[in-house]
Amino acid sequence: MTAVFALTTSFLWGLADFGGGLLTRRIPALTVVLVSQILAVGALGTIVVATGAWSEAGPQLWYAVAAGVVGPAAMLAFYRALALGPMGVVSPLGALGGVAVPLGVGLVLGERPGILQVAGIAVAIAGVVLASGPSKSGAPVQRQTLMLTLVAAFGFGSVMALIAEASHNLTGLFLALFVQRVCNVVVGGGALYISVRRGSPALPEDGWNGIRSSLLPLAFVGLADVAANGTYSIAANNGPVTVAAVLASLYPVVTALAARGVLSERLRTVQATGAGLALAGTVLLAAG
Repeated sequence: MTAVFALTTSFLWGLADFGGGLLTRRIPALTVVLVSQILAVGALGTIVVATGAWSEAGPQLWYAVAAGVVGPAAMLAFYRALALGPMGVVSPLGALGGVAVPLGVGLVLGERPGILQVAGIAVAIAGVVLASGPSKSGAPVQRQTLMLTLVAAFGFGSVMALIAEASHNLTGLFLALFVQRVCNVVVGGGALYISVRRGSPALPEDGWNGIRSSLLPLAFVGLADVAANGTYSIAANNGPVTVAAVLASLYPVVTALAARGVLSERLRTVQATGAGLALAGTVLLAAG
């Protein structure tokens, strides 16, 4: 079941990234993040009230708070790195960070994958990096870009590790995800306020009408991201974190395939190779 939930995580994250990418073509990125998370908070708040999840409140929720603060900060660092330096370097390093931190946590906690799983981890990580589209353009990478990328990569991995520790049953998971998203909204709202004060627009060219007409896809992005965090937590709590982390980080493959199917974007050879390696790594992990 760990493999099933972890692969579901990668599927949901991949679609959320694809949907968010489409929306940011006409709506400022910070506004997409903030509105999608506000809609997610509304849905999660309803679930928390309906299930009585408030009774699960405890010290473990501090992990959810940390994840809610680290997540938006990591995303902002990632966006800034993409703006400053070559995407062919930034994107693979960011994806790799989502694997490295929870993988390291699992090893520290005493998990020891079998030979097939070790092989699967290595192959899948290579697939994730290649599917993210690394290039050999030779573009220089500034120190600031590298530092921002490493901060973002560590943040992405930390969120995965923190959310896995935030709850250990289903109702507790609902509450943890709610707390995480509330923190996301607070941090994202602050970032948007600072951005507007610096002169960046908060609304699309058609103003509030553009937001209202996009509420459904915005809700999908927010809820898919929340669901992905939930399925990852279930995967990590019901099996090896090392396996869950690697399989959950296959989302760049899903995003690339969605772009190919919906937008008819051609996969570069390196991305197609990465998708194949990721699939091979998944098979090895499942077999182990």
